[in-house]
Amino acid sequence: MTSFHLLPTRARCLRPASGRKLAFKRLTVLALAASALAAAQAATIEVPADTALQTAIDAAQPGDILVLAPSTYQGNIIVNKPLTLQGPSNRQAVLMGEREGRTVWVQAEDVQIRQITVRNSGLSLPDMDAGIFLDKPAHNALIEHNDILDNLVGVYVWGPHNALVQHNTIVGNKELRLNERGNGVTVWNSPGSRILHNDISWGRDGIFSNASRDNVFSHNRFTQLRYAVHYMYTNNSEVSSNVSIGNDIAYALMFSQFLTVRENISINSTHQGLMLNAAQQSTITDNIVDGAEKGVFLYNANFNKISGNLVQNTQIGVHYTAGSEGNEITENAFIQNQNQVKYVGTRYLEWSSKDRGNYWSDHSAFDLNGDGIGDTAYRPNGLVEQLVWRAPSARVLLNSPAVSIVRWAQTQFPAILPGGIIDSAPLMRAPDNPVWERYKANHDSIQ
Repeated sequence: MTSFHLLPTRARCLRPASGRKLAFKRLTVLALAASALAAAQAATIEVPADTALQTAIDAAQPGDILVLAPSTYQGNIIVNKPLTLQGPSNRQAVLMGEREGRTVWVQAEDVQIRQITVRNSGLSLPDMDAGIFLDKPAHNALIEHNDILDNLVGVYVWGPHNALVQHNTIVGNKELRLNERGNGVTVWNSPGSRILHNDISWGRDGIFSNASRDNVFSHNRFTQLRYAVHYMYTNNSEVSSNVSIGNDIAYALMFSQFLTVRENISINSTHQGLMLNAAQQSTITDNIVDGAEKGVFLYNANFNKISGNLVQNTQIGVHYTAGSEGNEITENAFIQNQNQVKYVGTRYLEWSSKDRGNYWSDHSAFDLNGDGIGDTAYRPNGLVEQLVWRAPSARVLLNSPAVSIVRWAQTQFPAILPGGIIDSAPLMRAPDNPVWERYKANHDSIQ
């Protein structure tokens, strides 16, 4: 009887290390060769004005470039293979939706849409209608230099990885009431996706991000919106160098952590410039809030570093509430705010670190040793302020002799202070802020 000797499973399955490296290199070369072959086979196809665009898409091969003529094409198309749709530089190739559903529905990876006007999506929020809908398989999508007008949601990024939406003009439906509108860009669970250099207006939120991570929203301009940027459960992400003008809230960062929020500008927000609601362990630096009901609102926001920011011309510079803990607040400038800080707790909170505090425009202090640090601590909330927060009608007594005596007594007997914010090392001058200088130099063009 013939016998067979089988090697152990591990011995049969594994190759020597050098063999595995060689096999990996061969696979890499084959993949690159296949990619080059596909690129070589890709064709540039002109799509005449009288062509049904969906028919042209269905007939195209993966990798083809469909060049659209200046004309209006029937929308509600589906792109289910890697293709490029490209219009003329003046964006006069128009994809006109049916006012129902999605004007462009991308269902494949590596799709590019450039220089096209996309209009007239459906208006159903539950059905996720949108001008351009990037479905879960639409990894590496590139949406750039388009006019995306009169849609419910401009671009809906629903689950693909590494999508890039940049240099688009996105204007929502102006006839809908605010709560009926969709967002300029909606991002859901799309790791690595970036929203850059877009002009977004007339939506509910400019960019709304939910349950995502590793995103970058940068250099966008926002007007005529509820929130410019709205984060929910989005972690390890960046919001930078954006400009919000005249929106209800500029940057609403909620239930998110490990964010970098830097060099953003908020001008004339109706309610809040920066809102941190349960935002944790984030870095908030070099931002500008000029005009708002509340410059910065912190609600149950913990262990954040807030530095280098300018808050000016607001009713309340910082509203600090709901047990926010462990925040480092230094090197900021609070200028010409009606009330610098609203805090009604009884704990003492120090707003300086390493002998550096913040600049307060209403703090009259001496600097006898010339070190740039005020010789007396700044306390924005004393007994009088606590009384006014709790009983606003007491404001009529602010100029009375009794209030003056209370203020004097606080300076002489600190033990009677009710707790609150203390800046033990207030700065004598506002820190240099390159964003501030750029804002002042270009104020007219920004607005």
